[in-house]
Amino acid sequence: MRSISVFGATGSIGESTLALLTPGQVRVVALTGGRQVGRLAEQARRFGAEVAVTAHPEALDDLRAALAGSGVQAAAGPQALIEAADRPADWVMSAIVGAAGLAPGLRALRHGTTLALANKESLVTAGPLLLATAAAHGATVLPVDSEHSAVFQALAGEDRAGVERVIITASGGPFRDWPLERIARATPEQAVAHPNWSMGQRISIDSASMFNKALELIETREFFGFAPEMIETVVHPQSIVHALVGFRDGGIMAHLGPADMRHAIGYALHWPDRGHVPVERLDLTRLARLTFEAPDPVRFPALRLAREVMATRGLSGAAFNAAKEVALDAFLDRRIGFLDMAAVVEQVLDRLSGELRLRIAAATLEEVTAADHLARQRADEAVSARQAKR
Repeated sequence: MRSISVFGATGSIGESTLALLTPGQVRVVALTGGRQVGRLAEQARRFGAEVAVTAHPEALDDLRAALAGSGVQAAAGPQALIEAADRPADWVMSAIVGAAGLAPGLRALRHGTTLALANKESLVTAGPLLLATAAAHGATVLPVDSEHSAVFQALAGEDRAGVERVIITASGGPFRDWPLERIARATPEQAVAHPNWSMGQRISIDSASMFNKALELIETREFFGFAPEMIETVVHPQSIVHALVGFRDGGIMAHLGPADMRHAIGYALHWPDRGHVPVERLDLTRLARLTFEAPDPVRFPALRLAREVMATRGLSGAAFNAAKEVALDAFLDRRIGFLDMAAVVEQVLDRLSGELRLRIAAATLEEVTAADHLARQRADEAVSARQAKR
């Protein structure tokens, strides 16, 4: 029986992953989540998980109470996440949001597992380290972002030397047509209202600001190894074409599918085979049109910052992501405006270029963590300075 762990089980990706599994047909090793301990306990009971872990130590008593009599072990905190990842599993879903997903993913790879990677921050902050760890232990990393899964599928059986360009698509989010002055006044409630995808709060806001797409540009560079100038993004409001790969003979292969993350998850779950995935089948006769347009660099400065990170590499990805996470928290708390998020990240990158050797290759988790912590400190300072001016 195949053994499976899901890190980030109570988030949108985790829920979609478990929806594709049938209790009794897989052995669930570990399920982890955040503060939704009731939901985590419900999942763990349903699948008979060996252990359920909440990232928050203060929620441990509630989790234990919810699991009483189930036989499922309860644990909490960052170290418990690492210990859960140390439990061997054939297939591991990495869907913890943010830099917190890196350490458990690295630990799971040491067991030679197949890591289904929905945590894009792992590649952004430590791509070379993650892939080197996988290679050293005979593990496999499969992309679960819809765009990168699409690129991965388009490249299947192809000689990568024949690739000229990789194009990942962006919906444009809820502010695609808003004037800049209106975007500057956008609220968290408006930013979370994604027109196509059903995602968590933080990912939805990242999509609205294009920081999500910025992370995906960097992720494409790190996972596939293509030069930055070969990687493009276009705004595709319908979210039907997820990515395109152009070849030197002029041909382009496009991956089309519904706006449903179960497709990419299911592909990783069944790989290298194609199994049945219960998603909507596209009716091409009902698609009125598919449109594409260039992203507005003024409205979405995160894309420009991603280009700078792709050129610098090293520890710049860790700094970029950490500053973005702090800026996002500040926006959610209404301490800074929507457009201030990109300004904070740019300020941190500029400042750290003089304080930290951003170009050095990150060889260890400790180096990545140190860069992350310093960037968060500088981002907090930048946020405070902007608050003082409001």
